[in-house]
Amino acid sequence: MGKSSVKYQEHLIESLKDPDQALEYLKAALEESDMPEVFLLALRNVAQARGIRQLAEETDLNRESLYRALSGKGNPELSSLWKILNALGLKLSVEPMT
Repeated sequence: MGKSSVKYQEHLIESLKDPDQALEYLKAALEESDMPEVFLLALRNVAQARGIRQLAEETDLNRESLYRALSGKGNPELSSLWKILNALGLKLSVEPMT
């Protein structure tokens, strides 16, 4: 990763510490892409902003499982996704497609 992309990632993670920013970021990831990998990457960034260690403790998932579930090739179980979102103060909802 180049120097500018490292700075961008640091800035992104810092901005995602704000719960409102994190919420809008995740919503955009869902709305802008039909690829689950995009949402998982966004959720991983939000998890990093929260702190993976803290999130692991709050979800009763180990850090390695969290990293694996939130990777671009991850495929978390619904129960894991539910725990992660709950620990972040978020919930799943279903809406009709428009």
